[in-house]
Amino acid sequence: MAVYLMLTTLTDEGRKSIKANPARIKEVNKEVEAMGAKVLAQYALLGPYDFINILEAPSNEVMVRVAIELGARGTLGTLTMAALTVDDFVKSLKGSRRPASPGAKKATS
Repeated sequence: MAVYLMLTTLTDEGRKSIKANPARIKEVNKEVEAMGAKVLAQYALLGPYDFINILEAPSNEVMVRVAIELGARGTLGTLTMAALTVDDFVKSLKGSRRPASPGAKKATS
């Protein structure tokens, strides 16, 4: 399954909700899992974002559904990015080399 990073920022309503019921964070994680994504890790942040969530999902479509559903509640905003391990990234680059054009000189080492 693919891995995604979801940065979230709480709205005023979201901050009120978390302050009144901190366990709500874990409840939302269960709701995310019911939508088809799995929360692998979650961290509270200092700075422009409040949380980073590392998620696993079978498709971009599942992650779009999660992001839209969470954002529609009005308690948070999301920025979601697909992520690759460095090993998978390197492997993908090895397979993307273009063949040399006819007449091109070969590089020598």
